[in-house]
Amino acid sequence: MALSVAMVGTRGVPARYGGFETAVEEVGRRLVDYGHHIRVYCRSGNAENAREYLGMELVTLPALRSRTLETLSHTGISAAHLVLHRTDVAFMFNAANAPWLPLLRAARVPVATHVDGLEWRRSKWGPTGRRYYRAAETASVRLSDALIADAQGISDYYTSEFNAPTTLLTYGAPIIAEADLRKLREVGVHPRGYHLVVARFEPENHVELIVEGYVKSKATLPLLVVGSAPYADEYTAKISALSDGDPRVRLLGGVWDQDLLDALYAGSMTYLHGHSVGGTNPSLLRAIGAAAPAIAFDVTFNREVLGVDGVFFAAPSDVARLVERAESDPDGEVFRGKRLQGRAGDYDWDVVARGYEQLALDLAARRAAGPVRRARRLDAGVTVS
Repeated sequence: MALSVAMVGTRGVPARYGGFETAVEEVGRRLVDYGHHIRVYCRSGNAENAREYLGMELVTLPALRSRTLETLSHTGISAAHLVLHRTDVAFMFNAANAPWLPLLRAARVPVATHVDGLEWRRSKWGPTGRRYYRAAETASVRLSDALIADAQGISDYYTSEFNAPTTLLTYGAPIIAEADLRKLREVGVHPRGYHLVVARFEPENHVELIVEGYVKSKATLPLLVVGSAPYADEYTAKISALSDGDPRVRLLGGVWDQDLLDALYAGSMTYLHGHSVGGTNPSLLRAIGAAAPAIAFDVTFNREVLGVDGVFFAAPSDVARLVERAESDPDGEVFRGKRLQGRAGDYDWDVVARGYEQLALDLAARRAAGPVRRARRLDAGVTVS
């Protein structure tokens, strides 16, 4: 049964930004291959003048350029367009977009909401923002025909908080078996000659903690920090201040050359991953797919991905100890990275896409779980750690 499917709530494709966009591209193009019509709503500036990408229909619409309103405004305009140009089903990304779910329900478009991580725990949001995200979670449960969780920890959270069912659909981990390590010359390093961080500069990604721990260490290999963030000048300044005067720390900013980024993962002595609130993280999956020996912040999402081969930190002192230990046993780290690459095989985009296809079929046939209309928080104290 061929379906028309809308994917709403992201920056769109080509994927240039984060996990949602990567999922839309990887899942969307596979659904096209399976015979479905896929429409992706894109923000202005992401794919100007393009009407098609990898077989997907692109609809580009504007958004307010504001940290607090950009996503919500674009999704609202997209939802209005979708009402006038209906599809069989819709996938809404980000529980924060829940205010637009009544519009889709009024148009009788079955919708599954990918709830993402625990956005209300991000410190960049003040009390009003956190209350909004908590309310949006509740609205998503009450108004979505199905909920998508990308990590078991997120699924457990919605069970504990709302007694609401979710469909577990993770991300895929590309296996990077032959990265072009010659690309490392562009940034002046050589294989196994550096530690690596790749993250947007947000407190919940703990870049500051990692840099602080590394600066306190006796590590001899440099730390390459890839990333930046809009609307995060103060946090970026803190990271710069911590590394100021330490020639071992190199802030590279954003790296948009995917071949170079893959080489950086594949050639690292360690990959330090500080993400803590977003569920299964595509950067961590890409790192282990490249056999990078990952050292991750100690939360359930990261333990879920890395399993027994993971190494975890919670404080700057842990980072200092772990990078020193890695440098004392480089062969052991290479071996650990190879074992982690084996785990990456459990995260397969083909399997993920088939899961989205089955959910779309269930939505179209009205077989999905349906809204939990009277949902309320069962225990406001439940957290994921």
